[in-house]
Amino acid sequence: MSRSLKDDPLWYKKAVFYEVFPRGFYDGNNDGVGDLAGVTAKLDYLSWLGVDCIWLLPFYCSPMKDGGYDISDFENVDPSYGTEADLIELIDRAHSMGIRVISDFVMNHSSDQHPWFLESRSSKDNPKADWYIWRDDDTQYKDARIIFTDVENSNWAWDHVRQQYYWHRFYSHQPDLNYENPEVQEAMLSVVKKWLDLGLDGFRLDAVPYLFQKVDTNCENLPQTHGFLKLLRREIDSRYPNRVLLAEINQWPADLVDYFGQDDECHMCFQFPLMPRMFMAIRREQRLPITEILSLTPDIPPNCQWGLFLRNLDELTLEQVSDEERDYMFSEYAKDTRMKRHMGIARRFAPLVDNSRSIAELLHSLLFSLPGSPILYYGDEIMMGDNIYLKDRDSVRTPMQWTPDRNGGFSLANFEQLYLPPLLDSVYGYPAVNVESQFKNPGSFLLWIKKLISVRSNYEVFGIGKMEVLHDDNPSIFAFVRFFDDESEREIKVETEHSQDVDNIEVEDQVSVNRVLCVYNLSRFAQPAELDLSKFKGARLVELSGRVIFPQITEGSYRLTLGPHGYYWFEISD
Repeated sequence: MSRSLKDDPLWYKKAVFYEVFPRGFYDGNNDGVGDLAGVTAKLDYLSWLGVDCIWLLPFYCSPMKDGGYDISDFENVDPSYGTEADLIELIDRAHSMGIRVISDFVMNHSSDQHPWFLESRSSKDNPKADWYIWRDDDTQYKDARIIFTDVENSNWAWDHVRQQYYWHRFYSHQPDLNYENPEVQEAMLSVVKKWLDLGLDGFRLDAVPYLFQKVDTNCENLPQTHGFLKLLRREIDSRYPNRVLLAEINQWPADLVDYFGQDDECHMCFQFPLMPRMFMAIRREQRLPITEILSLTPDIPPNCQWGLFLRNLDELTLEQVSDEERDYMFSEYAKDTRMKRHMGIARRFAPLVDNSRSIAELLHSLLFSLPGSPILYYGDEIMMGDNIYLKDRDSVRTPMQWTPDRNGGFSLANFEQLYLPPLLDSVYGYPAVNVESQFKNPGSFLLWIKKLISVRSNYEVFGIGKMEVLHDDNPSIFAFVRFFDDESEREIKVETEHSQDVDNIEVEDQVSVNRVLCVYNLSRFAQPAELDLSKFKGARLVELSGRVIFPQITEGSYRLTLGPHGYYWFEISD
């Protein structure tokens, strides 16, 4: 079903994002590698699923040592992904279906194969000599942490051509750009404008906190970084309305919120500290890990938004937890050492929860109801697995599983031509887990996710409403209300679903909902909940999915019983 692309400057606050690794999504020319034409071919599926925005992982020219995050040309499409015309067709087709498209923008570094770096390393006095950070020794910025401690032992690497050390915060084949040089800033702004001119709706900004360095600091979150982000935002706002900047900032909440500025830096930031604590809460069967991090999260500007995710292209990062919590998470979720990557766990969502349908539904219902915009990683909607025997992050970047047929329907190429082998194991392999089979099964996780997206999309309060956590003496119960400040001015219009939709969702033609109650049981056992809802005395609770009316709210505690890992979404109806 086609949808119009609305002129809405706050679209990202209400959107459901879908993260696509083009290399692994669908092979449009049957050479064994997914491409932009393949993403275009699957837009009908994404529209059917109900997503509002596609987030493309890097499609730029790259040696592909790090999945495309090592860029050798910021201004051209990698030939393995297609052409610039393929990208324009993808964007135009998506827009015609009401879907926006954003892409990764790797701000911090380039590949060591980039012409800029090749020129910079050639001598100490060439025109790009200071486009990167060079020193005669490796002692400066000693307080900066090493991010990939399992593969790098220093942030400096020796270059035998220039006979100097260069600075890198990630892999040694990814030298950091020197943002102290105005020419570098101008060059990167020019790259941004080039892709926005082609129609992209924004960027996911990679590795934002590390753009600048300063002696006697940890070289993160420096004022100069915020200054450049403000410049970037001004440039975009002045020429490109309704675009979004989504920042990857793996920091504690107090540092995270600084990247919103006064609504003059990034529109969105990932809520990194929340993600591992959602998994921690499930294992401990208590709400404390979630409520604790939410209590430490300051308010953000009204036009800004959190980006929420359960899993994505990286490892389940454990940077923003205590040492004790990290050891606990490793013991619970990474019992095999091959599951560990850098400072996190390299697993997809389904294996992390032992393929439990009830936990999967609980965590996704949390993802879609907490303050922020939910982001799905390709394949998680069918509970795809991973391959921990593949190197680095390839373990979670295997081909999308479309059908039970050859190569999982990803490509008609010979098996040995595929960029990575598809999953073949009995639990997660494509013969057992694929879109086609779940499309035909009314009880599948895919159709459950589609319905969840539809329900959330019908209630604007999930995207732009505020949140109040409710107390319950039962530590396994997590409950909160999403609400609007000015209830009388809110009227939410809902599109009527066509009868041919496979999940047969029935919704009202028009509803006006200002308050939604969400209740979760984080335990594997049935649990009672007693909530003080007296401020809503006289109202009734209407369950959002089935429109079942629950008893009227009175003065005393409102009692509910939730099954193992059960949850409710209620409209608080006058």
